[in-house]
Amino acid sequence: MPSYSDLLSSLSPQADGAITVTIPESWMQGRTTYGGLTAALALESARTLVDDIPIRSAQVAFVGPVGGDIRMVPTLLRRGKNTAYVSVNTLSGEQVMGQCIFAFGKARDSSLSFNDMPMPDVPAPETAPSFFREGPRPGFTQHFNMKGVLGQPPISGSTEPTIGLWMRHKDDKAPQDATAVLAIGDAPPPAAMSMFKIPAPISSMTWMAEFMTDDIRTSPEGWWFAQHTAQLAKDGYSSQSMRLWNSGGQPILVGRQTIAVFV
Repeated sequence: MPSYSDLLSSLSPQADGAITVTIPESWMQGRTTYGGLTAALALESARTLVDDIPIRSAQVAFVGPVGGDIRMVPTLLRRGKNTAYVSVNTLSGEQVMGQCIFAFGKARDSSLSFNDMPMPDVPAPETAPSFFREGPRPGFTQHFNMKGVLGQPPISGSTEPTIGLWMRHKDDKAPQDATAVLAIGDAPPPAAMSMFKIPAPISSMTWMAEFMTDDIRTSPEGWWFAQHTAQLAKDGYSSQSMRLWNSGGQPILVGRQTIAVFV
């Protein structure tokens, strides 16, 4: 079963600047590749054009099912003194199935510095139960350890629109970098799924992620804490906020996601 680091090492640059890779079945989420992996591999391809400036934000559109042999085409949109922008189209066959825009920015001196993103007071991951109940679970989640500490599991009829869980890569060789954060940041199910009373499909449409620091690090055990809150569900769509901290409580990422729900 190919690990996250196995997939990174299998990325194959082509003469025209594209990057190719084959997505194994174990990384699928239904009929498409797990969205966090799609975003992470796109960021790795963008890094072939900009490898000397920290990533600041990612805007991801999950246009259609991604799987099997895929081709990622990075394009440098603009590079200035401190910032750079790269778009990446992910293609299955000749069709664009994913589109990303990454913004990179150098750190600079500023008189403005504050942090209004305290991490919730939650139990340590060592004492927390598995987030998933016994029974079927999305195939890609076998690559992560996930411990629930806030809210309820999916399809539990909860009245709470918030979930919180500890997560880490099972792959000991996974680097502690921004790409690995994207690869795990989308792993929790949408918070609205905890409110489902019966199983029903969902589909991520867009994901926006902002990196709060270029110092990407966590504990030696590799844990990250994620809190997702569904803020609106209407007309078959749910909008949620996403926040992620390292194990020391430093904010690493904030994001928003639009999800289509079929219940």
